[in-house]
Amino acid sequence: MSQILFVLTGAQHWTLADGTQHPTGFWADEAVTPYEAFKAAGHRITVATPGGVVPSVDQASLSAEANGSQEAADRVAQGLDAFVELGQPLSVEDVRIDSGGGPAGFDAVFYPGGHGPMEDLATDSDSGTLLVRTLESGRPLGIVCHGPAALLAAHTQQGASAVHGRRLTGFTNAEEQQTGLAAKAKWLLQDRLVEAGAHFDEGAPWEPHVVVDGNLVSGQNPASAGPVAAEVIKMLG
Repeated sequence: MSQILFVLTGAQHWTLADGTQHPTGFWADEAVTPYEAFKAAGHRITVATPGGVVPSVDQASLSAEANGSQEAADRVAQGLDAFVELGQPLSVEDVRIDSGGGPAGFDAVFYPGGHGPMEDLATDSDSGTLLVRTLESGRPLGIVCHGPAALLAAHTQQGASAVHGRRLTGFTNAEEQQTGLAAKAKWLLQDRLVEAGAHFDEGAPWEPHVVVDGNLVSGQNPASAGPVAAEVIKMLG
């Protein structure tokens, strides 16, 4: 049995280029599907957020349209109700680093997406340190959709971006354009990751796409959350 740390956004909005606050949070299925997979494999889950705030779900992620059907949306909503650890988060800044260089007491770390990470985790230095230490420790790091925005705050002690030279994926410019938000955004995730030196691997829009680079397992979009969790479970196994 392994202990897995879920790091979620604490943001309830995403500030657009014109200053408008777009309602957001974490994307429900990107948290629920991995949570269910990890629990089914016998693992334990702890949640952390910036400041230890209870994370807010993006209400759009609970719609039938976002999930492909009302039946699927109901399943996600039920899974969210069962994710009781969401109500008792740690503060990211309180996660200690152990002698092995990774997060103390945790065997893997997982970052779901939603637009929320673009608002807070992208500039959160405590989360950035956690990411750097996890990558350096060799412990599995799963990160999905807009979750890789948190990697923009991850810098080595020498000041280099932790994603420089790494193969990864995340929510693409094409997908953001199809949401209708690309033209309104201050910046796009794919662009910023490439600027940071990552080798961005783009799959077909909305199709499952997972990239494994050492202990870093990244997924492109909501459909990739389950496959990312499966790769992390294999690494733990």
